[in-house]
Amino acid sequence: MSTEQTATVRLTVAQATTRFLAAQWSERDGVRRRFFAGVFGIFGHGNVAGIGQALLQMEQDSGGGSPLPYILARNEQAMVHTSVAYARQQDRLEAWACTASIGPGSTNMLTGAALATINRIPVLLLPSDTFATRVGAPVLQELELPHAADISVNDAFRPLSRFFDRITRPEQLPSALLGAMRVLTDPAETGAVTIALPQDVQAEAHDWPAELFAQRTWHIARPPAETARIAAAAEVLRTARRPLIVAGGGVHYSGAEESLRAFAEATGIPVGETQAGKGSLPHGHPRLMGAVGSTGTTAANALARDADVVIGVGTRWSDFTTASRTAFQHPGVRFVNINVAAFDAGKQAGLSVVADGREALTALAAAIEGHRVPGSYEQEQAALRTSWDATVEAAYHPDEAVTSRLAPGVLTQSTVLGCVNEHSDPRDVVLCAAGSMPGDLHKLWRVRDRKAYHVEYGYSCMGYEIPAAIGVRLADSTRDVFAMVGDGGYLMMPTELATAVQERVKVIVVLVQNNGFHSIGSLSESLGSQRFGTQYRYRSADGRLDGPRLPTDLAANARSLGAHVIEVHSRSGLEAAIAEAKAWPADGGPVVIHVETDPLVSAPDSDSWWDVPVSAVSTLDSTRAAHQDYVRHKETQRPLLTPAPPTQEPDRTTEGASRE
Repeated sequence: MSTEQTATVRLTVAQATTRFLAAQWSERDGVRRRFFAGVFGIFGHGNVAGIGQALLQMEQDSGGGSPLPYILARNEQAMVHTSVAYARQQDRLEAWACTASIGPGSTNMLTGAALATINRIPVLLLPSDTFATRVGAPVLQELELPHAADISVNDAFRPLSRFFDRITRPEQLPSALLGAMRVLTDPAETGAVTIALPQDVQAEAHDWPAELFAQRTWHIARPPAETARIAAAAEVLRTARRPLIVAGGGVHYSGAEESLRAFAEATGIPVGETQAGKGSLPHGHPRLMGAVGSTGTTAANALARDADVVIGVGTRWSDFTTASRTAFQHPGVRFVNINVAAFDAGKQAGLSVVADGREALTALAAAIEGHRVPGSYEQEQAALRTSWDATVEAAYHPDEAVTSRLAPGVLTQSTVLGCVNEHSDPRDVVLCAAGSMPGDLHKLWRVRDRKAYHVEYGYSCMGYEIPAAIGVRLADSTRDVFAMVGDGGYLMMPTELATAVQERVKVIVVLVQNNGFHSIGSLSESLGSQRFGTQYRYRSADGRLDGPRLPTDLAANARSLGAHVIEVHSRSGLEAAIAEAKAWPADGGPVVIHVETDPLVSAPDSDSWWDVPVSAVSTLDSTRAAHQDYVRHKETQRPLLTPAPPTQEPDRTTEGASRE
């Protein structure tokens, strides 16, 4: 019997947690990097003496250069958004942890958790929990349920997290931390990971095995595709006359842009892009047709309508990508889905190729070497692309017929986007999340660099823009970040301007004031609801919200939070403001460009549809007319259930097969 004793280290649970996180590294393709860039947090009584004390001790023990830096946020939801944006910009190879106090501090992170998991982005959440010992129950901010004493508000994280655990004894911590890292670094499983830490357990001491704190390197795999699946996909492609590639976010996360470019150039197959996949090919590439789906270009959507084979690379096939399953109208359309996650690879009843995007595209290119689409199909692509480019130019530079209808000092939203697009640098990042601008950016924005487009459209969360811009800038300070945000999104979460001031993080916020909810106003009108309840107005004497506009001064609000604010009233003024913002010092904090736009002037139409049900019965003529249009579109919706062709395996006798 061995008498050798394992070396131990006496630490609190919180101290052990932070020391473990500081020792985690990721590696892909031989490149190793520290996995956790730091910790965002807001301290309260639930974590100030636990995680807070541990972070302070780590900072002081390291002489100020902590391996796990702490950043004070202003809103718990916002700090999760910042973490998500950072991880996305780093292709999910790095992440942040977030600590919050008991009760509302922790539940404020729920929206961020949902956003991270929906977008498949790693973030570690450390919500504080009520006393595990229950000695003083009920404590401040504790949820009491008569039928279940072991449930707290943090159980709401369970359906939103890819991994969840609650530490009620120190001995549980090592397995929870290892489980968390397994999920955070798995490309197919990643998302929000939650470890709930009761406030008494955080401060409890324990003798930990020293090896728990040794440096660990987590390999981020590139799983190759099965040879038989590549052969089956190649066979499907060889029979196609009008194939189309739909590039999703997985192209970026796997670093497959060059493989996609080589594949498209070798085969002549056109490429449409999802929101997450935009930038997979640079603007101007002859195979790039632009955005596809509900907010797509007319070029990509025309090709999608008649495509007989659609190759999805790293896409979730959301309803915006499929135009609520009306985009692909060929009667025999088949899908080939390349995705690292089997869950996504199996969608649309497609032939699933479960693999890393870069590896699968490289293998598929070799399998169909020499195959190319007909020359007439390439000519059609060129004509469609040229036509859409002219449409974008007209939107970016509207003629007098449009500008003459605008009030003095007011621009169109497309003009604002075009001006930023044309006067920003190719590597600068445009960022957005909700409202009408994501759709306009998707179809109009000309991307010139693989990491220069960042639109969160999985959860499409209002308020994401400013905190996310901070995350992108922290991830890459060599790029300017333009956060495009409407007045509705700005009012959801302007607070992180103060965090940007605190950390001297330069972000450029283009604040588009249209005095209401532009996107939902337009949608409301198209659905027969007459823009009801979507404008910022006083309540009139008859009880309706149709009085004069509210005197909200968002420029003054941003200025009060410490931002440098530039108010513009013309295109030339906007051009000058962009130049001024670009020249702003790298450590000068946030710049806000305030511009007013007309919400009644829309971007070019996508010739597509999005399924939003309309009231089937109404006394309003507008609603009845909208319902007739809705029924017409519903008739074009397709189930997309045709089985994928079987994989052809080599002949062999299997157990249970008949024998002669």
